[in-house]
Amino acid sequence: MKKKLVVLTGAGMSAESGLKTFRDMDGLWEEYEICDVASFKAWQKNKELVLRFYNARRSQLSRVKPNAGHYALAELEQYYDVQIITQNVDDLHEIAGSQNILHLHGELTKARSTQNDSLIYDIGYKAIKVGDVCELGSQLRPHIVWFGEAVPEIGNAANLIEAADILVVIGTSLSVYPAAGLLDFIGSEVPIYLIDPNTISKNPNIHYIKNTATAGVKILSDLLLHN
Repeated sequence: MKKKLVVLTGAGMSAESGLKTFRDMDGLWEEYEICDVASFKAWQKNKELVLRFYNARRSQLSRVKPNAGHYALAELEQYYDVQIITQNVDDLHEIAGSQNILHLHGELTKARSTQNDSLIYDIGYKAIKVGDVCELGSQLRPHIVWFGEAVPEIGNAANLIEAADILVVIGTSLSVYPAAGLLDFIGSEVPIYLIDPNTISKNPNIHYIKNTATAGVKILSDLLLHN
């Protein structure tokens, strides 16, 4: 039976694919605060602005590709039962070939009903416009967990962490939630690998790989497959 390898990925996982950060997103963040485009209050106030922001992100996503780190994680499925928990809303893990992916913060390539959260639609890289409605007649919104909203998948993520034989964290800080909270569910004997070029703290229980995702996952693979 394959060991369970659980991988928690953040923004640093996709950075080398060329995805802009929130702050870089076509200058939008220079004009507006985060909560002006990524909260339910913002949605109620200005749907067109919120949709324009996420449409721009979706359009950008259509033009980038997975990096070597994404592909290396997919290849590890030959040897491990790999479960990916990602804070990213892109589809790069899927395109690279990973089979088991849990999106904590939603998915850019999907839309959902504002009347019924269970009505979720695959839209690919198409724009959502004011007036686009679900089968119930209510406006479609990005299938994204906005600031201040509950994270529906956090319980499932905790269950995956709890069952892990090995935990890998890539491109996200262990001091920021939900990553920090999820670590509370890891077994005391489970090895933890952290891949991030900006690592500062040194926890003796964590194997640090101070590198980017593309180089770091290769180092990780060599460690896992040759030890």
